[in-house]
Amino acid sequence: MSSQNAHMIYAELEISNPRESALSPLKVSALVDTGARFAILPQHMATQLRLEPSPHQPSREVTLADGSSKLVPYVGPITIKFENRTCYTGALIMGDEAILGLTAMGDMDLVVFTEEKRLAVNPDSPNIAMAYAKGLKTNFRSEFEHHITHKTCLVSQH
Repeated sequence: MSSQNAHMIYAELEISNPRESALSPLKVSALVDTGARFAILPQHMATQLRLEPSPHQPSREVTLADGSSKLVPYVGPITIKFENRTCYTGALIMGDEAILGLTAMGDMDLVVFTEEKRLAVNPDSPNIAMAYAKGLKTNFRSEFEHHITHKTCLVSQH
């Protein structure tokens, strides 16, 4: 794993392969990245969990922070557990550290408190993850970003 920066937020997660219940989950410190849509795992974690790309969709084209694009393996399902929340999702295989992206954070109804540098279960729904299951008047991404901005304190109140 790369060295942790004091300005970054990391969360302790358990990641497992639900198709391989005999394998122990991996306990990882994952970068919380609100700029990433998907979960990202390095190859060594995918190997330990025996995760294989789907024959129907073995890779995804990803755009990197520098604007360049490349094809990377896409695996799933994976189970991600944070505190009392669990989700099932896919993961991109790349890089040298685990990254928790927006899809999994939204699925588990997690919030990011930037000033405290921590990830937490949504205090408005501490026992059961809350989700939107109705038609939205705007597109999903705009509505989701609004929810994250106002529910997770991503915008500083200065």
